[in-house]
Amino acid sequence: MSAVSVQTVYTWELRKLAAQKRTYIGLGCALLIPLIFIASLLADDGGPEGIPFGDYVRESGLAIPLVGLFFGAFWFFPLITALVAGDIVAAEDGNGTLKTILTRSVDRWQIFVAKVLAALTYAFGALALFVLVGLLLGGIFWGFDPLVSLSGTEISMGRSLLLLGGATLAYALPTFGVASIAILLSTLTKNSAAAVVATLMFSLIMQLLAIVSALDFLRPYLLPQQFNAWQGLLRDPIDWAPIVRAAWVSAVFGLPCLAWAFTYFLRRDVTGG
Repeated sequence: MSAVSVQTVYTWELRKLAAQKRTYIGLGCALLIPLIFIASLLADDGGPEGIPFGDYVRESGLAIPLVGLFFGAFWFFPLITALVAGDIVAAEDGNGTLKTILTRSVDRWQIFVAKVLAALTYAFGALALFVLVGLLLGGIFWGFDPLVSLSGTEISMGRSLLLLGGATLAYALPTFGVASIAILLSTLTKNSAAAVVATLMFSLIMQLLAIVSALDFLRPYLLPQQFNAWQGLLRDPIDWAPIVRAAWVSAVFGLPCLAWAFTYFLRRDVTGG
């Protein structure tokens, strides 16, 4: 019987992430991108056009993180998510440490669960950092004036902040889906670079499928499309349909990947290296 808890193993995994450069690369990018976007707005009178809340970036700082979420769906969040999730298991193979951690008084399922939780914690942490930086700097330069919803109605500052928090949680759903795919590839390939690249390729292929007119019927059920579900919260009244769809579509993609990775991790032979 295991002598340690999942929480203890989870703490170990978080410490490992805190010691890895790629963790800070991902978090650094989550910090840097909003800074670059805001600097570009300050340096030029132009701005994003034809996208949700693009017309309001200079009217309320609350619009800044929402515009960031829209652009981040194309490649940014799949990249920073895969950067760590694609390495979380493969790094043990690359460093030859998997056999070592399995000799501790800990069960394999605890190790796997702790790694999944650590990867999801990092993914959500990067997302929260991205939103908070955009919100705080946007508020400093353009204030925290009420937002105008996608339906054209004014939203009070308090409600806007609450909806921004909800939008962040909705955005986390497909982010966790991408992380699950990366964890599976990390477990199967035993190669960090291959897992990261394959996750990005999967995301890009999905985005390409979304622009094929003959596949319009498929578009609402592709994982990358769920990154836009948060927009339902910014309508009046709130449109819950895309949020619900994002939840189950993300689960359809993510849970089988985690189940496959879990089964493989439990059964794999590490005696040979």
